[in-house]
Amino acid sequence: MSLSSLYLAWVEDLPPRLNGVRKRRGLSLTMDDGVVLKTDHYAPDTPGPHPTILMRLPYGRRGFGGIAEAYAERGFHVIIQACRGTERSGGEFDPFANERADGLATLAWIKQQDWFDGRIGLTGPSYLGYAQWAICDALPETAALATKVTTANFRPVVFPSGAFHLNLWLSWVQVVEGLRRKPITTAARMFSGDIERRTERAAATLPLLEADKVAVGHKVSFWRHWFEHAIANDAFWAELDHRHRLTSKTPPVHFISGWYDFMLDPLLEDYQKLVSLGHRPFLTIGTWFHVAEELQRDNLRETLIWMRAWLMSDKSQLRRRPVRIHISGRDEWHEFDAYPPGPPSPQTLFVGNSGALTSTCAETGETDRYRYDPADPTPNLGGAIFAFTEAGAVDNARLEDRADVLTYTGRVLTSELIVIGQCQVTLTARASLPHADFFVRLNDVDSAGVSRNICDGFVRVTPDTPTDADGAWHLTFPLHATAHSFRPGHRLRLLIASGAHPRYARNMGTGEPINTAIDMVANDVVIERAGTSITLPTYALT
Repeated sequence: MSLSSLYLAWVEDLPPRLNGVRKRRGLSLTMDDGVVLKTDHYAPDTPGPHPTILMRLPYGRRGFGGIAEAYAERGFHVIIQACRGTERSGGEFDPFANERADGLATLAWIKQQDWFDGRIGLTGPSYLGYAQWAICDALPETAALATKVTTANFRPVVFPSGAFHLNLWLSWVQVVEGLRRKPITTAARMFSGDIERRTERAAATLPLLEADKVAVGHKVSFWRHWFEHAIANDAFWAELDHRHRLTSKTPPVHFISGWYDFMLDPLLEDYQKLVSLGHRPFLTIGTWFHVAEELQRDNLRETLIWMRAWLMSDKSQLRRRPVRIHISGRDEWHEFDAYPPGPPSPQTLFVGNSGALTSTCAETGETDRYRYDPADPTPNLGGAIFAFTEAGAVDNARLEDRADVLTYTGRVLTSELIVIGQCQVTLTARASLPHADFFVRLNDVDSAGVSRNICDGFVRVTPDTPTDADGAWHLTFPLHATAHSFRPGHRLRLLIASGAHPRYARNMGTGEPINTAIDMVANDVVIERAGTSITLPTYALT
């Protein structure tokens, strides 16, 4: 037992270890094209049979060593493999492109081993989850998946509403490149906030094509390849989209995510697809962000229970109801038979004549204005971002004080208001330029006046976006999913802006290609109160 597996057993309240572990590190697995991937095998030191858990990752094997050992100590063979082009594995790292072929080759190798007994589970967060979906249709009959903060389709994650998820990719490039070249230094940068500071500097680079050199000090081949081939290119994404592999034959899946994870909504789409096919997947959502400690240590207890249920036929610890979600504001966990937990009672709040959120619509002609200047872009603050610091719910005062941000606040609540699911925003707006972004956020303002973000949404409009005869856009779009209780004495606040930089690459106002654009034009934006509202999916819980 190592110190890391001992710590994980304590912090996750794991069941007692069943056996010791034999470790074989640095195995060389040859892929179909001759590339060699470095692989570690953690094996129970007691006679089998034992099921197998596979994790394929681009972040270095040793960082997941404690997790692998904790599984192996409880009766599982564990295979950890560094994806091609990462750590000491051969080849070039091309995100997502090789996980199908390399995953299948690794499965074939596992099936040839004398210790493999036909039972296999796949687990892991983020990229590790995508690697699961890439081979989910090729698993043996006895199999299970635990997919966490991930999705089978990354296109809407990379290009939400046609924009570019700049913060994610500048930060992720630093992590992948750093863990490959300087793992200890990179780990320290994660905890110190230096990843976020470097992202801020790199995001200011124009043209954006050169931002990789600011982020990591050299050109990154896949960064440049993506700018050249991935934008508005359906063919590029066809081979990388694994949603078609989710079928009636998909093994049992436990989805785990957080309300402040930027991949939550596509994960929920994957969940709903399996439900529609007759599956009964489990779903666990905490008030977590993408790199929250609970998620990155693989939710070990939940995963062990899931794997024991489906690989060892031990369902004694499996919860009775498949959906378990945390409701912020209440700070309570609730379990349901489905998500969402039945039909909501929709409640719509309008922007009224006074500029407040009310139950009645404003009169036609009432407007609010601001200027969005890409040379001084509206910053992002907290939320569902890829960040090791300052993600999630934060005080929004610094954002709300800006001249390019509008806020509309409701009355003081006299009773609890519980929202579960996706709020829907209707926005009527005009602008001096036909290229514009709209960032809309719902905040909870407490009795002391502190405003914290609960959920938000983003949409990009172009000259092709329909307008009415007066040139106004009528936009309806969802905010990301949430589960939150607005308590008595609190107020709801709607925030509207035209950017959240560097979370989303700033709209330059010119329509020029994102990779080469350097010219910036300010945009004068008009919000029509009469056409602006938010609909809340509310529930009554005991």
